[in-house]
Amino acid sequence: MKVAIIGAGVIGLGIGWRLAQRGIEVTLFERGAAGEGASYAAAGMLAAACETEPGEAALGVLNRASMQLWPDFAAELEHASGMSVGLRREGTLVIALNRDDGAKLRHDMAFQTSQGVSLEWLTPAEAREREPFLAPQLAGAMFSPGDIQVDNRAVVRALLEAFRRAGGVLRDTTTVNRVHGSNGRVAGVFVAHQLFEADIVVLAAGAWSGGVGLPVPCPSVRPIKGQMLAVQMDPSAPLLRHVVWAPRAYMVPRLDGRLIIGGTVEEKGFNSDITAGGVYALLDGAWRALPGIEELKIIETWVGFRPGSRDDAPILGASALPGLMFATGHHRNGILLTPITADAMASTIMAGKTDERITAFGADRFEQGRSVA
Repeated sequence: MKVAIIGAGVIGLGIGWRLAQRGIEVTLFERGAAGEGASYAAAGMLAAACETEPGEAALGVLNRASMQLWPDFAAELEHASGMSVGLRREGTLVIALNRDDGAKLRHDMAFQTSQGVSLEWLTPAEAREREPFLAPQLAGAMFSPGDIQVDNRAVVRALLEAFRRAGGVLRDTTTVNRVHGSNGRVAGVFVAHQLFEADIVVLAAGAWSGGVGLPVPCPSVRPIKGQMLAVQMDPSAPLLRHVVWAPRAYMVPRLDGRLIIGGTVEEKGFNSDITAGGVYALLDGAWRALPGIEELKIIETWVGFRPGSRDDAPILGASALPGLMFATGHHRNGILLTPITADAMASTIMAGKTDERITAFGADRFEQGRSVA
């Protein structure tokens, strides 16, 4: 079997690694540099518990199942690549800054606990015991002890190395113009008018999936712009140790003292401008939760493009053309869903039938008027 994967972010790399481990001949095609799209721009939060919102029950189940895989996945990936992925287990704090924030937080917490998620309500004093530099006017907080984080950029580097060590081939700065079908099934991909033959083609190009010519329709995947920035803390005395969700920003501390602050949500297409309004919104949201950041140096700003489907849930599994598979539309959950997507898509390709964990996320749901988000 010969497999071509379009897109070398964490999803494409993860699927490629799992297939290469099984002895499959896999070639990854990436329009730019591997892992420098949404995978590079992410924050690495694996917050499947506290991120579950009303109306997202099915997606929440998939997210939590993938989060449970992450510790073993990370250990295997580190062993296979010889690189650390920076996994941390401090949990997530979701804070309320006023009475209205607190009411919403309790409402969300009631739904999340009804889904079997383990959460704790903290008084303002209890929250500041965990994070002493939080704002003094807290109205309360929710603690999600099971949430973890990884360094997403380190994950990309490790996946690329593990994929190569397993025998996979990467063709970066190589644009796939279109997928080719012949005799009622996929036959390969065209790169600069040259056919690369393949038995299976996986579209895993994230927000750029719509730019690949396909012989069958693909559900729309749009870019959702997110501006982010990083400030530098003292690694030996960081202002923050937990991932913290505030009403208008989230903050993710790294072991090297970087504090990631994100992220705007903008329907701006592929506009990559860093704007004054975007940076102000992030800094203001973070400062209201953690006033001490005003003295920290801004060391990086960047923009990412989350791949959003019509219902903001991933599109996974077979297309209408035999041999053409979809693994795209992960929106804000690409890093979180990497282990389960890689395992389930590899299983689907090897077995020739859809892995039961992803049956609800097929492309046919849009034709049938279903939504899983």
